[in-house]
Amino acid sequence: MLPEALTEADEKGRSMTPDAVAIAVTVILLVPMGYFTLASPAFLLVKLDIQPVAQLLRGMFNAHFLVMRIAGAIGTLAFLLDGRLVAATGVGVLAALAIYGRRWFMRRIDDQLSARDAGDADAARRLRRLHLSGMLCNAVLLVALLASTPYVATST
Repeated sequence: MLPEALTEADEKGRSMTPDAVAIAVTVILLVPMGYFTLASPAFLLVKLDIQPVAQLLRGMFNAHFLVMRIAGAIGTLAFLLDGRLVAATGVGVLAALAIYGRRWFMRRIDDQLSARDAGDADAARRLRRLHLSGMLCNAVLLVALLASTPYVATST
């Protein structure tokens, strides 16, 4: 078919083709977020006053923040190289949350683990609250990522 013979419907269909960079970035971000979404509820079934369980929870959060930092940096760089500044800014905010949020969150977890080891009976409850807030934050970011995918993943 000759280019001048394209109809308006063809042009519309052509503008809705998936963008490989956006799809790749979305998958890179979805993998750690999805894993965390599936793995973290298991800790709701166990007591966090058991030291190995609490340490495993701490390790899961630490790994999640580190992987999201790397995935966010890769996604931001990919969007910047593709010339998509708005998308790069959105993913950059996610990376910044992982970078700066890790410091804040891990300090709070470590404080509660120390308090629990010192005999504070309420430390496990506060640790559970941190766990739930981490799950909620991940869920909100995951929903935001999924909701933005149709807008980012189609080239115009």
